[in-house]
Amino acid sequence: MFLETAINPNKKKGWVEVICGSMFSGKTEELIRRMKRAKFAKQNVEIFKPGIDTRYDDEMVVSHDANEIHSTPVPSSSNIPILATDVDVVGIDEAQFFDDGLITVCNQLANSGVRVIVAGLDMDFKGVPFGPMPGIMACAEYVTKVHAICMKCGDLANHSHRTIEKEELVLLGELDEYEPLCRSCFNTATTTNG
Repeated sequence: MFLETAINPNKKKGWVEVICGSMFSGKTEELIRRMKRAKFAKQNVEIFKPGIDTRYDDEMVVSHDANEIHSTPVPSSSNIPILATDVDVVGIDEAQFFDDGLITVCNQLANSGVRVIVAGLDMDFKGVPFGPMPGIMACAEYVTKVHAICMKCGDLANHSHRTIEKEELVLLGELDEYEPLCRSCFNTATTTNG
């Protein structure tokens, strides 16, 4: 049954795109840019974010540069397919904060002909793959890794180094709590602080 629907030539084609990287690398900015282009092309779009992400706004997806787009906050990935009806493009911000069910949700949406654009941190503050992001990246047709600039040396940064002493995995924050670092500066900082 799955194979028949996967090769149906009359069905519109969906896929999964991932935008990943460290904090302050422009992931949300790129998600907003792609979603606005889809809206400009008169495509039906819906953007989701985890309900816990209220840093800038309860409903808007907002980049660090204050660029924004309206979104629907949801408590879990299982809410997304229920709310994503009659859409051409689904955007998902801060995907690392969702449960592992997001991997299945992204694949189901893409299999039904929806373009799915996912943005999120690929690693947590310890440098470990974060939440459902590795699984989504493995299933995606397109992966874009964006980089920040290392706050110590100016090289490309791919780590989100936590600058305060808190061990919980999910800690919403900004430059007061995190800084982007390159691999070398991150290893030095975690060796010095660890």
